[in-house]
Amino acid sequence: MDRRMVLQGMGALMMMSAADAGAQSDGANAEVVYELRVYHALEGRLDDLLRRFRDHTVALFTRHGLKSVAYWTPTDEPLKGRTLIYILEHPSRAAAATNWKSFQADPEWVKVRDASEANGKLVEKIDSTYMTMTDFSPKL
Repeated sequence: MDRRMVLQGMGALMMMSAADAGAQSDGANAEVVYELRVYHALEGRLDDLLRRFRDHTVALFTRHGLKSVAYWTPTDEPLKGRTLIYILEHPSRAAAATNWKSFQADPEWVKVRDASEANGKLVEKIDSTYMTMTDFSPKL
């Protein structure tokens, strides 16, 4: 499953409602980037992945400057029951790189990740796409 199919399945309205277009349209946050992340869970592991995000990952993201916009799970096949989609907001691409590096090195994250994967990996692959708002995105 490629990102294009995922984006088409989510629909343009959902994507636009995920971010604050007002600040972008006046140029105030010209460096702000959004990161679309798609986690392809291994068979039967989505609930474990969602639990890890709910109980640990989202709070760790916040601690490391990774601002969560929204999280989704698809309702239609073939992604239903095996995919987590979410968007993060970053002040810039440089900040995104710095914050991801900090997050990945956090001893608490390493402990949580290792514990959640004690019975095997949760994710087959992760797709990441950085995006900027268009000048015609509606103000939310």
